[in-house]
Amino acid sequence: MPDREQPRERGGTRDARDLPDAREEARDAQESEAARRRRRAQFLRELHEAKQLRDRVQPRRARAARMRQQMRMRTFRW
Repeated sequence: MPDREQPRERGGTRDARDLPDAREEARDAQESEAARRRRRAQFLRELHEAKQLRDRVQPRRARAARMRQQMRMRTFRW
């Protein structure tokens, strides 16, 4: 009969332990969300810097890209 009592005890202690685990998981999720935002911001900064560098290094290509963008904006209908 001790076998039948053992799962109930485990279930009771497992429920009691789930609450702190849930709190820790929620905190980890918030930290990972903040870390994801930091990584994304860093990536976007580096991307912007790379685009600026490319524009400085290849001025003719950058000018052509600006002209194409201007043509797209002129032909775009609001």
